[in-house]
Amino acid sequence: MRIVHSRQRLPAERDVAIQKVVDEVSAENLRDYVEKLSFPRHFFAEHRANRRARDYLLRLLSSYGHEPSLQGDYDNIVITSAGSNISPFVLLGAHYDSVPGSPGADDNASAVAVCLECARLIGRHRIGSVMVVFFNREEDGLIGSREFVAHLEQSAARVGEAHIFEMVGYCDRAHGSQQLPQGLPLLSAPRAGDFLALVANKRSNKIAESLTSLAACYILDFPVLALKAYLGIERLFADLQRSDHAPFWQAGIPAIMWTDTSEFRNPHYHRASDTPDTLDYAFMADVTRLALARVMSLAGARQ
Repeated sequence: MRIVHSRQRLPAERDVAIQKVVDEVSAENLRDYVEKLSFPRHFFAEHRANRRARDYLLRLLSSYGHEPSLQGDYDNIVITSAGSNISPFVLLGAHYDSVPGSPGADDNASAVAVCLECARLIGRHRIGSVMVVFFNREEDGLIGSREFVAHLEQSAARVGEAHIFEMVGYCDRAHGSQQLPQGLPLLSAPRAGDFLALVANKRSNKIAESLTSLAACYILDFPVLALKAYLGIERLFADLQRSDHAPFWQAGIPAIMWTDTSEFRNPHYHRASDTPDTLDYAFMADVTRLALARVMSLAGARQ
């Protein structure tokens, strides 16, 4: 395994079109999305609330000019933006359910909020060849994303790379606030929880490298660390496969998990105290900017 840091990258020349879009990311919007979604919404334990979250997402995506559809038995929500018929989609994804009894502000309304803000700007700027998916039942063993990937393998749609957001709103700059999963051989990892972590494997390591370079270019003060796994070693560490990127890895689709590292930083993980006031919306805005920079660097903005 190897860690790559955005601070090791030299800023490249900025693309004016990309800069224009990333500058439009709104931290206020992100806070609003999180506040509206922060209620217990487990698929079974709070089934009516889970449906309320689904319906909120459908309404909001429609208001942004998209045509969301429901996929599968558990109501994954999918939107696609127009693009080339031969170009694979860049997929952005996050799960919208929570564990029972938790408002789930960081887990995982923070990630849903990032995808919503991306969807808003993708629609506004007509950025092509993008798919945004909101998975259900992640907290029950990745059931929604497993079903989605199985469906994808049988469909004509092609995904070139998947970016899965799993808890991306908690930041703690105090020394000692960052812990590591037990047994993970990362002696050089930072001890302050102020960075975004990208978890990649052999099929997505180059994508992670590109993301650190984009961060160095467009979000200068935002520390991004990429954990690059080689030779299938990620299969030996369950903590590296606990989110909706795992079914994509298993299907051979390049995928990256974007995360604030969950319980290894956030003391409110899976608790009733996982509330909107605990999150850092400037941090989340930078996550959103990086996602849009990647999307635009591949798909381009149509004039």
